[in-house]
Amino acid sequence: MAGKSDEPAPHPPKDQLPNVSYCITSPPPWPEAILLGFQHYLVMLGTTVIITMALVPQMGGANEEKAKVIQTIVFVAGLNTLLQSYFGTRLPAVIGASYTFGAPTISIILSGRWSDQDPVSRFKKIMRATQGALIVASTIQIVLGFSGLWRNVVRFLSPLSAVPLVSLVGFGLYEFGFPGVAKCVEIGLPMLVLLVIFSQYLAHVIRPGKNIFDRFAVLFTVAIVWIYAHLLTVGGAYNGTPPKTQASCRTDRAGLINAAPWIRVPYPFQWGPPSFDAGEAFAMMMAAFVALVESTGAFIAITRYASATPLPPSVLSRGVGWQGIGILLSGLFGTGNGSSVSVENAGLLALTRVGSRRVVQISAGFMIFFSILGKFGALFASIPTPIVGALYCIFFAYVGVGGLSFLQFCNLNSFRTKFILGFSIFLGLSIPQYFNEYTVIAGYGPVHTSGRWFNDMVNVPFSSEAFVAGILAYFLDNTMHKRDNQIRRDRGKPWWDKFRSFKTDTRSEEFYSLPFNLNKYFPSV
Repeated sequence: MAGKSDEPAPHPPKDQLPNVSYCITSPPPWPEAILLGFQHYLVMLGTTVIITMALVPQMGGANEEKAKVIQTIVFVAGLNTLLQSYFGTRLPAVIGASYTFGAPTISIILSGRWSDQDPVSRFKKIMRATQGALIVASTIQIVLGFSGLWRNVVRFLSPLSAVPLVSLVGFGLYEFGFPGVAKCVEIGLPMLVLLVIFSQYLAHVIRPGKNIFDRFAVLFTVAIVWIYAHLLTVGGAYNGTPPKTQASCRTDRAGLINAAPWIRVPYPFQWGPPSFDAGEAFAMMMAAFVALVESTGAFIAITRYASATPLPPSVLSRGVGWQGIGILLSGLFGTGNGSSVSVENAGLLALTRVGSRRVVQISAGFMIFFSILGKFGALFASIPTPIVGALYCIFFAYVGVGGLSFLQFCNLNSFRTKFILGFSIFLGLSIPQYFNEYTVIAGYGPVHTSGRWFNDMVNVPFSSEAFVAGILAYFLDNTMHKRDNQIRRDRGKPWWDKFRSFKTDTRSEEFYSLPFNLNKYFPSV
């Protein structure tokens, strides 16, 4: 505090984020909850479509395969979101497709085993190889989560070491934000501007206190910009433009709607029995570990925006175990991609100020419903990607700042704090920048041996901003002279002490206890 005066701190730290309209356990009225759930469904679709469009053509799949893969990813995401919200952390977390698993999947595609077949059988063989790798990789999260090993790791996290981890889970995805908007700037930029106007300005001008514009900003703006993009397409604005522009800007380019079946239920092993390769499984395992660290940061951000108390380590560990089961399901169903916490949906909690668990469970219902009704799902999936890029700009920013908000528990006047924060955040941006830049120029990462799987095991973790920053901050914070009581206070430890075990704060019971009296059989420690 300033000087010796008795002035109170102007902004006292808060265990739970205030000003949230609906916290984790308080559902909004049904009509509103359904609309909010649909909004979460739209937001998670963006990443699903971008990943599918990037991977499936390389595997040899055409529009029909793309449509099926999108259906499968969304279907599995619906299942995983329900499992996570009922039995995992019980947070309003959407568990969806993840960019982290892209690199090992691309390695499987590029391995020289698939050269001679026709595209569709090549697609199926590659898909089965990714399934095998994912099934093996899921064990790392299942074991670390359910054995309680991850609980013992997380117990040493402090508000100080959580800051670089959580903030770079959001800010570290900067390369998907404006670069995505700029793929078709006449659609992406109006979307970004409108989203800010609706959520931040109109909400205070028109019927303030009703929260219509900020709570449903995504629905309003996506609808407006999508119609505008469609008018541009129909009006012939993109006739004769390069194919790349057409792919980003046109609303009729996705080709998904024609290719999608009316009704189709995804089922396990739909592409055939999985095939296993030890090296690929190791590479995928490393990706699963990186996703585990990133998801830990995302869970912490979601805890904040759901206005819940900090996650007890045992609950976080339980959530990680269920996320491992999520990756196992991804492998069984054949999504071509692992599962982790959707960062953009975490940001949507902040934009709407609705952290209700029920809303996310409703969105899981939409995912399962629209993934079975193929044509409708494909309609929503044909939203132009620059619209998604504009959403990212706001959602990833919210998650990043959710990480910075833990600074309220730390002493920013301590040089130890300054060093740990500055060094880990700087290297968390700088190391992946080197790895990613190198990969773009050379076509392979800095570690380039004949063993593709070994290269992935080194290149994937160092290409993740949140992973580098989180691991570094965790290491420094737990090794730099921490015995001192003053240093404990600088790190913000006393704030989190009462949440170190499940029993020490009654609010943990309210937010995180299992449904159907399951706590009797699976007690949290």
